[in-house]
Amino acid sequence: MKNPNIVVIGGGSGLSVLLKGLKHFPVDITAIVTVADSGGSSGILKREFNIPAPGDLRNVMVALSDVEPLIAEVFQHRFKEESSIGGHPLGNLLITAMYEITGDIGKAMEKLRKLFNIKGKILPATLEKIEIIAEKENGKLRMGESNIPVPGEKIKRIFYAKDVKTPKENIDAIKKADMIIFSIGSLYTSIIPNLLSEDMQEALRTSKSKKIYVCNAMEQPGETEGYTVSDHILSINKHVGYNMIDKVIFDSRKISDSILKRYLEEGSTPVIIDKNNLEKLKIDYCDEKIVRVDENKKIRHNPYKLGAVIYSQIDNLDDFYN
Repeated sequence: MKNPNIVVIGGGSGLSVLLKGLKHFPVDITAIVTVADSGGSSGILKREFNIPAPGDLRNVMVALSDVEPLIAEVFQHRFKEESSIGGHPLGNLLITAMYEITGDIGKAMEKLRKLFNIKGKILPATLEKIEIIAEKENGKLRMGESNIPVPGEKIKRIFYAKDVKTPKENIDAIKKADMIIFSIGSLYTSIIPNLLSEDMQEALRTSKSKKIYVCNAMEQPGETEGYTVSDHILSINKHVGYNMIDKVIFDSRKISDSILKRYLEEGSTPVIIDKNNLEKLKIDYCDEKIVRVDENKKIRHNPYKLGAVIYSQIDNLDDFYN
């Protein structure tokens, strides 16, 4: 019996939420994770040890662990700011230590995956220390992931400060994938950075697998203000150079006024669901109940429902289990 191969591409907390739900289904998961972070603990370790940013990799390890409560507690433990290792989560330090031992962030993640019984492969988007640059519609350039989102400044495009190569293992994963998922998360700083190298774009272009985008519920100030669902997809397609996305998953249910009020005060509104434009672009869509309101009155994706919806999109499931 062969499990379907699903490649999930992204970064930030959105990727971790999606993987947390998907791991409970009979699929082989490969997560391709951005390492372009430049803020907080990741940014400090990136600069001091000259390594790709470890923070998103750490969160994915926690999400895919089969002993999640213990791993989460250990990996996410953050030391006191005033200590000599102030503000660093233990997981970031472990990844940095393994990188120093192996000399390769890809090998470091594979060693840690085996050590902590992680379900699925975790592949850094690149093995290099990188910085992303955003060109704004007003002509400004902003370098560094944490410096890019500026409310009121619309992003025209993002690119790397230098040519970046995608590891061969990542390309092989794309070639073998039965389905490729582009995760919820920050469009310009978590999703698109994974897609900027020429070799990744070529691998995606030649892949015959279904490519699905899971759209955010809320816009992100400084990145996607005023965006519709189709705007997200058009930006992804523009950056890879062709119409890549086949289908999009979203939740069109109305959000209560009391919840929306809190987001409006923070400068955020729901992403506009423009089904008519999606139909014009010949992009299929799946409108499902994948969003919930948590105990803090925040809008969150439900990882288990999202995992179930993604699993339901696999073509010819019977072929895998017969």
